[in-house]
Amino acid sequence: MTRKAAIVGIGRSAYTRNSGRTVLAQAAEAAREAIADAGLQPADVNGACSFQAADSVMGYQLADAIGIEELHWNLDVYGGGNQAAAVVANAATAIEAGSCETAIVFRAMNGRSSYRFGTGRGRTIEATGESQFQAPHGYLVPPQWMAMWARRHQEIYGSTCEDLGQIALNANRHACANAHALTQKPLTLDGYLAARWIHEPLRLYDCAYEADGAVAVVLTTEERARDLPHDPIRILAHAESSRGGGSWDQWPDTTRMFSEAVAPRLWELCGLRPADMDVACIYDCFTYTVMVALEDFGFCERGEAGTFFAEGRGTYGGDVVVNPHGGLLAEAYLHGMNHHYEAVLQLRGEAGPRQVPEARLALVTAGAGPAGSALVYTRENV
Repeated sequence: MTRKAAIVGIGRSAYTRNSGRTVLAQAAEAAREAIADAGLQPADVNGACSFQAADSVMGYQLADAIGIEELHWNLDVYGGGNQAAAVVANAATAIEAGSCETAIVFRAMNGRSSYRFGTGRGRTIEATGESQFQAPHGYLVPPQWMAMWARRHQEIYGSTCEDLGQIALNANRHACANAHALTQKPLTLDGYLAARWIHEPLRLYDCAYEADGAVAVVLTTEERARDLPHDPIRILAHAESSRGGGSWDQWPDTTRMFSEAVAPRLWELCGLRPADMDVACIYDCFTYTVMVALEDFGFCERGEAGTFFAEGRGTYGGDVVVNPHGGLLAEAYLHGMNHHYEAVLQLRGEAGPRQVPEARLALVTAGAGPAGSALVYTRENV
C-alpha cells in the first residue's frame, strides 16, 4: 500500500525583535504547539527535520527538550531560505518511505537579537573561493548581491524603485491585518521612497523584517490523519533547483532566478497553472525576489510585477493573494517557514480577518538567486 503524507499540525512562538530566550526554548514552544494542534503527544513523533546556518538547534536536541524519546529519522540541513520548502518535502518523503510515522519540521532563530543572517556581523567570515575576490571590495552579504540583480532587471526591463515599492506596500497592508506580524503601521509609497538606502536600489522596506522566533509543522500519514482534529493539508507537487555552484556572481541572467527552472517542472507535476492558485506565499527576503518569482512562475510578464501589484492583482479580489500574512518583509523573517504556517492556515479556513475566500490551493516558494524550491498545497483529497 502506498503511504501518503500530509500536514496535520502547525505551531509558532511569538515573533519579536529581542526574545530574551534561547533558540531551543522558542523551538520547543513552536513544536509543542504544532504537536498539540495535531491532536498528538510528543511521544507520537519519531521524525525531525530542520535547516539552519549554524544559528539554530538540531532535531535531536529539540526532541530531547520536548520529551521525544527516540527519532527514527532525523535530518539537519545546512542552508538558507532555499531549503524552506525542501525540508517539508523531505519529511513527507521519509514518511512515505516508512522511515518514520510522524515528523516535525521546524525553523528557530534569534535572527534579530543574535546572529543577523544577512549582515555578515556576528561571525568571522573566511574569504575562500569566490569570496576572496569579493571581500577586498566589501561585497559579502545578500543585500549587496540582490541589489546588483535588481539593478540589472531595471536596466533590461525598465522596472523601477516604485515597482519594488508596490511589493513592499502590498506586504505591509496584509501584515496590518495580522495581529502576529511585527509590522502594524501603514506604509505609503512616499514613506517607502523616503526610507534610507540599504544597498541601492534597495531601501529599508525592500528587506526582510529581522526577527526572533520559531515555526513548526507536523506531518504524518493520511491513514493516521483520519483520526486527528484537522483535515490534512496535502502536498500536490514539489520541485527544486540548484545551479551554477550557487554562485551569485556567475549566474548567467540575474533577471531570473532558480524559479525559472522550478516553475515549469512544478506546474507539470501538479497539472495546474498560476491562475489556479488562490494563495501564493512567495519567498520575500527582498522585494526583488517577489518580482522575479512572480515573473518566473508566470503570474505576470517580465517587467510587469510593479503594475501587477499597483493594479491590485496580488491582493484580495485580484488574480492571487500574495503573502496574506505580510511575508518575510512585514510579518517576520523566519527564513520562510512562516510561509508554510500561513498556507496551512489559509487552506484550513482559519486565517480570520485575512482569510482568502474558499482557498483551496496554495503555492509556497523558498529561496532566491541560484538555488531554491517550491511546492503546491491543497486542502482537497487527491
